[in-house]
Amino acid sequence: HPVEGLIPPGRFIALAEQSGHIVPIGAWALQTACRQARQWLDTYGDGLMVAVNLSAVQFADGNLFNTVTEALTRSGLPSSLLELELTESVLLHEGTIEVIRKLQRIGVTFSIDDFGTGYSSLAYLKKLSVDKLKIDRSFVDDMLDAPDSASIVNAVIQLGHGLNLTVIAEGVETEAQLAFLRSAGCDEAQGYLISKPIPASAFQDLLADARSWDVRGDTVRVPPGSGAHSASSGT
Repeated sequence: HPVEGLIPPGRFIALAEQSGHIVPIGAWALQTACRQARQWLDTYGDGLMVAVNLSAVQFADGNLFNTVTEALTRSGLPSSLLELELTESVLLHEGTIEVIRKLQRIGVTFSIDDFGTGYSSLAYLKKLSVDKLKIDRSFVDDMLDAPDSASIVNAVIQLGHGLNLTVIAEGVETEAQLAFLRSAGCDEAQGYLISKPIPASAFQDLLADARSWDVRGDTVRVPPGSGAHSASSGT
């Protein structure tokens, strides 16, 4: 915006969904992410997975399968390196499960975003065979001070592992939060402690720096000035 600058998703996504503009916006985001991931694959030769959020409106549009396959075909990105993130509310839409299964059959993986804040039945987790659960940041924010939130975080981790799913914590901003999640057995973390949102060019610098990271046991030691945050290799 010429006056307000970058507008956060929390302000424009709902309006985009109401107007229907989320469909072309979502298609553009998917194509851009796949194309960028393919460039990184060609440059670094590693299987770097890219995750893209999906809206319930994109499922309702009825063309999501073609949109995804077109993005993969045009970019040349292997389907195994694309992860699509769903909110629990998406699972309640008619026809969603069929589309998800079609995409899973071609190798695309799925995660449930903001888990614990929606209204879906736990039966969906078994029916869909998703790959990852992402603990909503609202629980991570106060888990160190609120026993109820801590219990929910622990329960989601145990539930995910019981279903052979990878569990990711969202919104990690402090070392204390990261330590709690490590002790609880959480597999991965994302949040400002690791990195704030950055342009692709800046992230590419992190990938280049990663070549000099010193991995010993379960610890990654990042050289000073690399712009990345040291963390357990399992988190």
